Amino acid sequence: MCLRCRSAQLLCGKPVCPLLLRYRAFERTLPMVQGRELSGSSPPAVFVGRFGYPKVSFGPLLSPEHGSTEMLDTPEQWVGRSVQEVVGFRTSLVRGTSPIRVTDAEKPIPLLEDLQLLALAGESVESESRFRRAPRGHITLTDSAPPFGPSAPLERLRLDVRRVDPHLDRLASDTAANARTAVNELYGLGVRVSRIQRAFSVGTLGRRGRRRLVPTRWSITAVDDLLGKQNLGRVRELPELGEGRAYRLTALDNRWLILFLPGAWRYESIESWYPETLWNPSPTDIVMIGDHEGHDGRTTYASIGGCYYAARLAVSESLLALGRQAGVVVLREVHPGEILPLGVWNVREHVRAALREPPLRLPTLADADRLIDETFSIPRERWRRQSAVLHDARTQRRLDEWLDRDR
Repeated sequence: MCLRCRSAQLLCGKPVCPLLLRYRAFERTLPMVQGRELSGSSPPAVFVGRFGYPKVSFGPLLSPEHGSTEMLDTPEQWVGRSVQEVVGFRTSLVRGTSPIRVTDAEKPIPLLEDLQLLALAGESVESESRFRRAPRGHITLTDSAPPFGPSAPLERLRLDVRRVDPHLDRLASDTAANARTAVNELYGLGVRVSRIQRAFSVGTLGRRGRRRLVPTRWSITAVDDLLGKQNLGRVRELPELGEGRAYRLTALDNRWLILFLPGAWRYESIESWYPETLWNPSPTDIVMIGDHEGHDGRTTYASIGGCYYAARLAVSESLLALGRQAGVVVLREVHPGEILPLGVWNVREHVRAALREPPLRLPTLADADRLIDETFSIPRERWRRQSAVLHDARTQRRLDEWLDRDR
């Protein structure tokens, strides 16, 4: 198909050619990376790989541009940006790589010490680096972490860290606090989730003797999960929401509908992928997948991966701000404009953005059905068959309903 189309006809049905998008991103970046040396600025950003665990590849993400590059590694600021802009941010980052064992976080080699300091930085960091070969141009894409650009083995790195985040620095120095305590305290102090994930990944948090490097992909979901569980411990103590609410958003060719249902905490996240979207190569069939948990949470890893925990963190924040607990259903319909995996920030930040919009009132479940019809192309019956929480809401009677009837 690509040979027949050559981007002229967009036969794949996508609004932008994914192959040209990758090429044009590198067309801007690679001319700025000449030979084996690179001078520029880090947002700051680091990356820890997962292949070969417990011996992994780690290193900085460096921009060939000088000055403030913080936007390139701050997904909290990417809502409202196009796919092309986000890919442009990330492909301008060159990854230096070096092998290391995850247990070396306890007694770090000089390069890891530099990167741990980089992870604590409170602003962009000027850098000079030398690679063993010229960085090669390929985009690294995963469903968890944002993409980044060319990479090469790192031979030498010099960083000019002028200011560290005082909250990150204090918790990095606290070797008596376990990682869970440190993550929760940083979040409570208002440190961005992406910054906590970065510090967690390079082994700067946790008790002495227990610190480890954590692959970036795993650290993102681990922090989302830890923070979500902390929030939900408080949410379960709140009064129950007395009315239904709904929130909608369309972004990056994703349609979102988040339903808050009266009653106690329960949660479900469902994704539907149209034919020939990123993770659904079928030319004809829509694929739906979802996971749910009851009032006490879940004990197994969600089949839809990090997106489940990213959305759960976002809705837990909204419920705390609302001062109520509720049943929550997050519905996501993915259309062909989803041409590249951008990372689970896409879910966390867009659910957050949807929940900042004024809510729509849902006096009855019939109103929820109407909104599903208005929001999505997939018929409501398909969503209802997939959803355990919506099924329970329709079929289970609440004790107070019986009491009200008796009165």
